[in-house]
Amino acid sequence: MNKDLVAVFEYLEREKGIKREIVVKAIEESLLAAAQKSIAGASNVTVHINSKTGKIDVFSEKEIVDKVEVNAQEISLEDAREIDPDCQIDQFIDVVVTPKDFGRIAAQKARQIISQKLRSAERDVIYEEYRHRVNELVSGSVKRFVRGANIIVDLGKVEAIMPMRQYPKTEHYNVGDKVFALLMEVHDTDMGSAEVILSRSAPEFVKQLVIQEVPEVADGTVILDKIIREAGYRTKLTVRSTDPKVDPVGACVGMRGNRVKNVVRELNNEKIDIIPYSEEPVELLQNALAPIQIRKININEEEKVISIVIDDDDYAAVIGKRGMNARLNSQLIGYELEAQRMTDYSKTMAIQRAELASSDDPTLDEPLESIEGLNKLIFEHLIDEGFSTTRDLLLAKPEQLAGIPGISMEMADFILEQIRKQRM
Repeated sequence: MNKDLVAVFEYLEREKGIKREIVVKAIEESLLAAAQKSIAGASNVTVHINSKTGKIDVFSEKEIVDKVEVNAQEISLEDAREIDPDCQIDQFIDVVVTPKDFGRIAAQKARQIISQKLRSAERDVIYEEYRHRVNELVSGSVKRFVRGANIIVDLGKVEAIMPMRQYPKTEHYNVGDKVFALLMEVHDTDMGSAEVILSRSAPEFVKQLVIQEVPEVADGTVILDKIIREAGYRTKLTVRSTDPKVDPVGACVGMRGNRVKNVVRELNNEKIDIIPYSEEPVELLQNALAPIQIRKININEEEKVISIVIDDDDYAAVIGKRGMNARLNSQLIGYELEAQRMTDYSKTMAIQRAELASSDDPTLDEPLESIEGLNKLIFEHLIDEGFSTTRDLLLAKPEQLAGIPGISMEMADFILEQIRKQRM
């Protein structure tokens, strides 16, 4: 028992950082409950453990009397003076009353309490060392797996857990692998201990990696405003500069892309989009989609929906694999994003114009006087080419209008859209 206790003291002090005095006190308190049950009738029982030797002594306070009547609570003067030669009648003295089998029976009874006390002491150590390190990057090694794919990571003095949901599905680990992760939180467990939670999926993990690589972010010159992420696949982060001389995107990318490459390497080649920040959702969306051009855009503020039209060749890139790019951009701008191919949009508009043109409304055949947003010279060219009424324009194709001098395909689309809007 003594050697075992000393080994426990040394292990907890060396490996777990728990001071020996804390462990000794916890075990003394635990053994006291067992001692009080083992020594019937004793009063003021105390337990003392020698922290160097592990020796356990149980003391009971006894009254010094002429004639002993209650052995558990009294001691004769003669016997008392063997302990303290200067003691007197009616005084009290602590007497060693350790049962012969106490080392075995008491330890067995106290084991559960000792375990609880040590867990509490370890929890205090964990809180003291790690609660101030939340959102820091830490490194360790995979020790084992629990409850499926949850990973126990050895950080040195403590074991942390990285739940399956806190690391990308694209990452796979084996026992002994090195792990670099975010210390996300420290919380109590149902067992009375503390648990350190790690994450490689949290957006904050990417932020801390960027801070580590980009001095301008670390010193506040460049601000990371928002980070949206599908861990293992793609991250989008918006950046702005507090110094007009500093390009925030360039600072994060680094010379020849070295800074962002280091972050991408740690994320196992996850794609990272670094986007200039804007408070305006439309401008932010344009920045996120660059160099793709938005051909047409409509905002529904009431339902928080932005609808865009892009060239057919850009549609796949805007949507992304399994809709990921559109989904991330929606989260980035705070609006639901709807995207449509230009050909599909043109067909829809042509159908609507044809339906309007088939109306019996006599005003469709009245001479046009002007078109909102169109200058007088271009308007006169339209009239000269025979498009003098609303019905004429509703029945026209963009290619026909684009054949008129001074009118491009973009302007032809604009004219037809203005006519359609006037009649909707």
